[in-house]
Order: sequence, then C-alpha cells, then structure tokens
Amino acid sequence: MDAPGTPGQDADIATGAQHLQDLARLRRVRDRIDREYTRPLDVEALARGVHWSAGHLSRAFRRAYGESPYSYLMTRRVERAMALLRRGDMSVTEVCFAVGSSSLGTFTTRFTELVGVSPGVYRKEHAGPGPGMPPCVAKQVTRPVRNREVRAAGTPLA
Repeated sequence: MDAPGTPGQDADIATGAQHLQDLARLRRVRDRIDREYTRPLDVEALARGVHWSAGHLSRAFRRAYGESPYSYLMTRRVERAMALLRRGDMSVTEVCFAVGSSSLGTFTTRFTELVGVSPGVYRKEHAGPGPGMPPCVAKQVTRPVRNREVRAAGTPLA
C-alpha cells in the first residue's frame, strides 16, 4: 500500500474527486431534463451545458442511469403526458405539444412503447379523476415502464 502523500495515493484521490465531479455534472443534466422537458432539448445542448462532448455525456449518462439522455427525456415527457391525458380536457395532439414533443408520430410511438397502449387508448381508458386517488399517488401508480419492459396484455403478474 502506498504511504500517504505518494504519487499512487495522490492519483487515487484525484480519480475519486474527478468521479464525484462527473456525477455532479450528470445530476445537473438530469435535473435540467426534469425541469425543462417541455423545451427542445438535444444531447448536444445538454453536453455543452456541462462542457462535455455529446458522445461522452451519452456514455456517462447511460453508465450512471441505465438509459440515454434522450430516453430519460422521453420518459419524463410520457409521464407528464399520462397526467394530462388522465385529466381528459386535452386532445392527444395538444398533449403531445404541451409536453415538448415536436412530432406526433414519435410521441405516439414512444408513448406506446413505454405504456403499452397508444395515447388515444390511454386517454379513453383513464380519463377523469381516479376514485379518491390523490394526483401524487396516481403519478406513482401509473408511472411508465422504461426500455420496452411493458408486459404482454393478459400475462399474469405472478
């Protein structure tokens, strides 16, 4: 083992400090996505915000959070869209643009991948208030599943 103050130990300390700085940058990116999900965001803009390349940000984000920044952004948009569709007072197109998507087709595809049904079907099946369910609980219970993990319809859970 290296004695305190030796080059090997100094390198380990520097590596640990860099790792913590990188994690802080990744949290800033994730927080920005959570805050600005309705704005046009792309990986290049997110990377510029933390002084990294888009490729480095994508790799680091995937290692830390298990999905790409784009996938995380779309999941946030779908979560918000689910809440707006449950309200029942907006069309699917209005919801699409309200959550920051610029393409109804891309929005519908991603929504269907995460939720298991199209936004139109979801709206019909879930419109209106839940029976005595507070919005914060409804959000948690209806949270979309990431990375195409939606179970097949009719497949029992147990």
